[in-house]
Amino acid sequence: MFSKKSIITFLRAQVAAFIGGITDYGLMILLTEVGKLHFTFSILISGTIGAIINFSINRFWVFKNQSGYSSHINSQLLKFALVVLGSISLKSFGTLVLQKAFQIDYRIGRLITDSFVSYGFNYPLIKYWVFKTNQKQDIIKSS
Repeated sequence: MFSKKSIITFLRAQVAAFIGGITDYGLMILLTEVGKLHFTFSILISGTIGAIINFSINRFWVFKNQSGYSSHINSQLLKFALVVLGSISLKSFGTLVLQKAFQIDYRIGRLITDSFVSYGFNYPLIKYWVFKTNQKQDIIKSS
């Protein structure tokens, strides 16, 4: 059902998400615990930094979608920024709901929320919208 290429792409995307996510999560805890920011603000800051790391890894290693055209990268950056904005909003809201409604510690709530947002929101949009290649580009690359 799944091709070897799609499985490898998925696994690479998970590595990129993990590296960006570890940076994001660690920075969130640092900003909240040491910086004394409310966790929703920490998620905004840490999510932005994690997103920059994630974008770079996805662009150059996972999807290898790095044409030299500045309009192409600008389009990818805009789309990625919209995904990140949605992702950060969902993570902040989900973490807040779990903390307020169910008294789940924000660190645990964030992990729970992240798992849903990463697989159900981020990955599909990043793969099929942000770094989508047309089949002509794929044929030219494989020639």
